[in-house]
Amino acid sequence: MPGILSERLKACYDVWISTKGQSSDTWMAILEDEIEFRSLAMGEERGAAFTAPKSRRDDIRAYFDGLSAEWEMIEFRIDHFIEDGDMVCAVGWNAWRNKATGKTFESPKVDIWRFSGDKAVAFSEFYDTAKIFAAATE
Repeated sequence: MPGILSERLKACYDVWISTKGQSSDTWMAILEDEIEFRSLAMGEERGAAFTAPKSRRDDIRAYFDGLSAEWEMIEFRIDHFIEDGDMVCAVGWNAWRNKATGKTFESPKVDIWRFSGDKAVAFSEFYDTAKIFAAATE
């Protein structure tokens, strides 16, 4: 039986998927003001500058703005939620098209969330960075 944090995240992912990644409001609503926000590409300039680490909720909007400006969601799904105490792992798949190059990539995706109460205080996402860099390169 899924836990309350998994259910809350599932609702956010459902909106994310149904809007093809064009709505970040549900994500912003669950983030604590101070948060460790990390993406595996770590701000690499080869098509993923928006993924630079963030530590403030107010700065995270730049991640979503950069993602939607540079990439178009093709597919996104979460197959499993694994919840243990204040941690939730979301395991799935995603595919995106780079708007500048027209190239696509697809990759398994794992998101790890940590909560304090009902707010997320840490987020890390893992995916195939070689594929995202290749899709962003002419």
